[in-house]
Amino acid sequence: MCWSATADLVAGAGIAAAGAACVARVRRRADLPLAALPLLLGAHQIVESRVWDAGGGTGPATVAWAVIALPLLALWVPLGVLCAAPPRARRRLLLPLASGIATAAALAYALVAHPVTAEIRGHTMGYAVRLARPELVIAGYLFATVGALLLSGDRGLLLIGVLMGGGAVVCWALWELEFVSTWCAFAAVGSVALLAWVVSRPTADRPAAVPTGTGC
Repeated sequence: MCWSATADLVAGAGIAAAGAACVARVRRRADLPLAALPLLLGAHQIVESRVWDAGGGTGPATVAWAVIALPLLALWVPLGVLCAAPPRARRRLLLPLASGIATAAALAYALVAHPVTAEIRGHTMGYAVRLARPELVIAGYLFATVGALLLSGDRGLLLIGVLMGGGAVVCWALWELEFVSTWCAFAAVGSVALLAWVVSRPTADRPAAVPTGTGC
């Protein structure tokens, strides 16, 4: 998906279409933030097509890509999972949410304090952001995103978390320097699984015998 501008553009359009289907099929208000995630991922791939067209560099498309990939996703995913999770899992989901908040803050500061650069490396796009402790930031990012899914208490989200965790390992092993780019492209594949999860959800926030709650 990140092998060329055309691949990113086509993939982004397809992922955004899956996101639109997710939002249209939402049956619970609390599921909406997570259901809208493929829309964000689709837009993200389309933005990367502009980075390809620009030949990399430090332009607006590169900055927009980094903002979505780094602080925004680190916060969006654990918050969306917290909203959609069953009540019994919400206390433990505060841990990946806290990790997401801290990670997003560190990444946002890095993007403000230092330029982010993109470089075409063969058939992938490499991004460089200056971080004081990159290993801690990556660990916090993965715990906030993959960890939230694994701790969600929902079987469908757990399976998506396993898929995303496996994708992260593969991306890191094969493309260490282009990890962020390839990981975000692989994460977009989960949009199809997320659509299946949305379709399988119950029709109400609570059972029919209980008054509907306010959601997240």
